[in-house]
Amino acid sequence: MRGIRYGWMFGLALTCAQGATHAAPASAPDALRNQLLQITQQLVDAIPRGDRGPWQRWLADDAVLVDEFGRITHKADTVASLHPFPAGFSGSIELRDAHVRQYGDSAVMQVEEYERETVFGQQLVVRYESLLTFVRQADTWKLVGYEDVTLPTAPPDLHVVGLTSSDYTGTYRYAPGRAWTVADQHGVLSYTTHAGGTANVLQPVAKDVFMGSDDERNLIIFRRDAHGRVDALIERRKFNDLRLTRDPSPTG
Repeated sequence: MRGIRYGWMFGLALTCAQGATHAAPASAPDALRNQLLQITQQLVDAIPRGDRGPWQRWLADDAVLVDEFGRITHKADTVASLHPFPAGFSGSIELRDAHVRQYGDSAVMQVEEYERETVFGQQLVVRYESLLTFVRQADTWKLVGYEDVTLPTAPPDLHVVGLTSSDYTGTYRYAPGRAWTVADQHGVLSYTTHAGGTANVLQPVAKDVFMGSDDERNLIIFRRDAHGRVDALIERRKFNDLRLTRDPSPTG
């Protein structure tokens, strides 16, 4: 489903329609909450079928959709991109823990989208936190903005052969007075970014490549010198690299 992408899936743009009334926000009545949930469920249920009808019906003509990778789509290209899933792919989205606030003729819904996917027998689960903005047009609620972000979840453990913890332990520095400490606690590698800080467990992905256990789940990559000794650490986050040099450099 959205984890598979097909180049069209979306997220939210918190967008206000022109002419919307400016009223104090209030929790929406149950009837409105149920109505917006029903509309949203129709939209997500239509995805695997490639059913364009609900999207044509409930999207405002000027709707803006932004997915968790920052890709922006609008009504025409979103509707045109819908196609039935190919053989071997299936999935569903369950809406959880919805909260709706009403602002006059506008309403905002925060909801978790719990997605289950099957890819040729493999079971995948992806969780999104989504924000949808609706406006009332001619007594009908229309979706004008849709954004979602992926909720970090613990990945499956990978058994990586040949890891030597002592290769990685030590202090890594990116500025004076700014250093990370990599430690081995009973065979489990972790790092702290300052004295007394919370330890972030390093989960092996491959030799010299780990994933952090914090909410961001960044990649931690250890670099080796010409002699095969670890002399640097790279934190790859949000498509950028923070580089830290081992202090002191390993010798012998």
